[in-house]
Amino acid sequence: MAVQASQIEPSNAAPEAPRHVAIIMDGNGRWARARGLPRSEGHRRGVESVRKAVRFAGRRGIEILTLFSFSSENWSRPDDEIRDLLNLLRVFIRRDLAELVANNVRIRVIGERADLPADILSLITKAEDDTATNTGLRLVVAFNYGGRDEIARACRSLAEKVARGEMAADQIDKASLAGELDTNGLPDPDLILRTSGEMRISNFLLWQAAYSEFVFLDVFWPEFGDDQFEAAIREYACRERRYGNVGRG
Repeated sequence: MAVQASQIEPSNAAPEAPRHVAIIMDGNGRWARARGLPRSEGHRRGVESVRKAVRFAGRRGIEILTLFSFSSENWSRPDDEIRDLLNLLRVFIRRDLAELVANNVRIRVIGERADLPADILSLITKAEDDTATNTGLRLVVAFNYGGRDEIARACRSLAEKVARGEMAADQIDKASLAGELDTNGLPDPDLILRTSGEMRISNFLLWQAAYSEFVFLDVFWPEFGDDQFEAAIREYACRERRYGNVGRG
């Protein structure tokens, strides 16, 4: 069952924020359809929720915020919708990069970059380069990203190292594979959120989510704001993370 903000009991003492939060931003199209609006308007409103989430994460003391912005499977959508999504990425970087730099946010983009439009690649590089020395919130954008693809690419990289004689096959372990993932150097997410009431992972951070806590929210992404984000953190704070060990009870 998905969590509603009203289900979380208020508390005067705000719980400590998780170090790394990842969000599957779902429901833009359904939000728009419910209001008789084109899907493009849902995506546009979704960008506003991205801005709110980034600002909230910075204020709330979250160290890393990972956003699933465009799946490698999204290329199967209609051409006009793909065009709208790519244009929104262009607008977001061009319009918001200065604010992100000023707020000490560091940007990292994960996902397959081969065959992306040249101007998109240029904007991604600029965003990463312009924020490379920032020391505040780390904003990780999963773009043209798929968890299975990421693992397959990591395996190919390790296989190539073995073929070149740089390592032996029996040296491959969990750490070496993790070191080849797009998220190399980042801690795994403590909390993964998904909006829209859907309860699935949708090929997102498959390796990294091994011990993540999940909170599913019954709001569409354009409706997601500070209250919903705080509700998810409070729900997370009620969980006991055991990592396979015996619990306290």
